[in-house]
Amino acid sequence: MAADDRTDVLVIGAGASGAAVTWRLAGAGVRVVCLEQGDWVDPRAYPHWRADWELHRHTDWSAEPNVRRLPQDYPVNDTGSSISPLMYNAVGGSTIHWSAHFPRFRPSDFRVRSLDGVADDWPIDYATLEPFFDLNDRMMGVAGITGDPAYPPKSARQTPPIPLDTLGATMARGFDRLGWHWWPSDSAILTRDYDGRRACINCGPCDLGCPTGAKASTDVTYWPKALALGARLVTRARVREITLGPDGLAGGALYFDREGRLHEQKAHTVVIAANGVGTPRLLLNSRSARFPDGLANRSGLVGRNLMFHPYAMVRGLFDERLHGLRGPLGCSIISQEFYETDLSRGFVRGYSFQVARGLSPIASATGGSVGDRVPWGREHRRHYDTRFDRTLTVAVIGEDLPEPENRVDIDPTLTDGHGIPAPRVSYTLSENSRRMLDHGIARAREALEAAGAREVAVNPLLRAGGWHLMGTARMGRDPATSVIDPEGRCHDVPNLYIVDGSTMVTCAAVNPTSTIQAVALYVADGIVRRRS
Repeated sequence: MAADDRTDVLVIGAGASGAAVTWRLAGAGVRVVCLEQGDWVDPRAYPHWRADWELHRHTDWSAEPNVRRLPQDYPVNDTGSSISPLMYNAVGGSTIHWSAHFPRFRPSDFRVRSLDGVADDWPIDYATLEPFFDLNDRMMGVAGITGDPAYPPKSARQTPPIPLDTLGATMARGFDRLGWHWWPSDSAILTRDYDGRRACINCGPCDLGCPTGAKASTDVTYWPKALALGARLVTRARVREITLGPDGLAGGALYFDREGRLHEQKAHTVVIAANGVGTPRLLLNSRSARFPDGLANRSGLVGRNLMFHPYAMVRGLFDERLHGLRGPLGCSIISQEFYETDLSRGFVRGYSFQVARGLSPIASATGGSVGDRVPWGREHRRHYDTRFDRTLTVAVIGEDLPEPENRVDIDPTLTDGHGIPAPRVSYTLSENSRRMLDHGIARAREALEAAGAREVAVNPLLRAGGWHLMGTARMGRDPATSVIDPEGRCHDVPNLYIVDGSTMVTCAAVNPTSTIQAVALYVADGIVRRRS
């Protein structure tokens, strides 16, 4: 395609949502080009193959771009945030790094204003998204079991659930003794061969990539199918701005290629899938006389209402070995006992418990997410032996309410390697969220002690926990109070769509990727329908 050729649809970002949209459009015969500022990652480059694999988690394979500092990354000024945003630029995006815990939002999560008088209702609901949840499950491949009373009936899972093993069974015993809800997690990790991909071999460190392809990163799920359907993917393409035509419509994008040369990709329609930090950064950098405050930002809401999901980590120490290194890192059990609002607890909305696997060898010594290091000296080995393979971590994931002061804007001085202004993140944990986490910590301690923990350690707020970037270009019917309409179109620029986590009106109390992808497929379906 020549540089001045206009494609039907330009997608910016090749992660969870961009891959899904590109596949759906290509399958409908739409000419689609995707620009991704990262590159393909060879599974042989994952740290699993190296003796020092754990050290890479804190350097070139950190989930924090400010730690990683690879050429395809951009810096983030997060000094004004109590949580650091985590993201990864590659074909597959942050699904390369994720642990593939794959719950859906619940029906109530789309009706927070109606139910509890806070935040806002979504302009779409669970029933609207249900066929897209099911489609996405088939594309990604989900291990799980149906029947969870916390949800409406789901379609059959593609493979059986990840086995609980000793660790999961131990925690389930604690929940059972308290009479609390729990269920084996839905996980986008195969326990049986499926769709040409191999089953999980239980090697463990899923956050460092999956060398077998059992984990559903979109470079092994959506992208091979999208490319086979004729989609075009351009890697190491860093987008500088969205262009705007004299008619007020998006005309495409200007981007730097891997050699630093500037190109223009023209398009009839533009879809942004650059995550909840990258999308507002791009819109705010796309200023013009028509949009002096940033593209599609007449509402002033681009970048505002940032939601992270605050995490507290509660770790129990047990006398017996739990075999916690066997199996996927972040997927075992979910409990939603305290999910819905009960004002007697002192806060609005609720949280989930996510039961993770045990600490790896080095993390056992450094304390992992809690950070309580094994002491040096004569007693070091004895202390280490009492900890290794005897820990169980319960993560408390709380529903963050949207607040305009929590935001992404443009840093006045910081830039990336191409001189493009970098994002600045401002985020303060609300009093509601603090009370919610405190309640969750106390209940997690109860559950761990009921399961037999002899000692409990706590991290009350995980700073390096900004995995979920949501809310900064929210969906709604009113152009004064939202950035995109219920079909994903920007109110101010009707041929410009947004499909990543920034669209989320509220963030629920579960990991958002399944819902992000369902929304992306729903938006893509609308694009196809309006073209016919």
